[in-house]
Amino acid sequence: MTRDDGIRILREKLKNSNLFKHCLATESCLAELAAKFGEDVEKWALAGLLHDIDYEETKDEPLKHGIVGAEYLESLGLEQDIIHAIKVHVGHLMPESKLDWALFATDPLTGLIVASALMHPDKRLKSLDTDFVLRRFKEKRFAAGANRDQIETCHNLGLELSDFVEVCLHSMQKISDDLGL
Repeated sequence: MTRDDGIRILREKLKNSNLFKHCLATESCLAELAAKFGEDVEKWALAGLLHDIDYEETKDEPLKHGIVGAEYLESLGLEQDIIHAIKVHVGHLMPESKLDWALFATDPLTGLIVASALMHPDKRLKSLDTDFVLRRFKEKRFAAGANRDQIETCHNLGLELSDFVEVCLHSMQKISDDLGL
């Protein structure tokens, strides 16, 4: 599946523009992480792009989130390691690969970074630095839905939290216009 195919399918499945932007942010972070680790950038990016493809469909049945999307993507012939990572990101399976850990840790971090941008005086990603996001990370009530324990699993990738935040923030800053921030 190409990125264009993924975007087309995602646009069909997701009507909420903020959710679509979250998928773009996750795609960007995973692509940057893949490049850092010498992994398949297109594969990792596709996993990030499509990870929440069933979110709107399963919003009233959260235990099905990740399963419905994985089954749909599997029927389209998507690679098994991407399917596995999608199931991992919501806790249906245990992480086994770098891709699994990357998606699992990145998913909530993108929300924390977006929330950090929205509380910044100019509401722009390009105005943020890693220290600003890390200070927000320490405020447990700030962006409470961004699971800090999940984000900290970045150590399973061999990354310190500050390095992980820096990579993801930098990748999101590159697509700030697409994210509207």
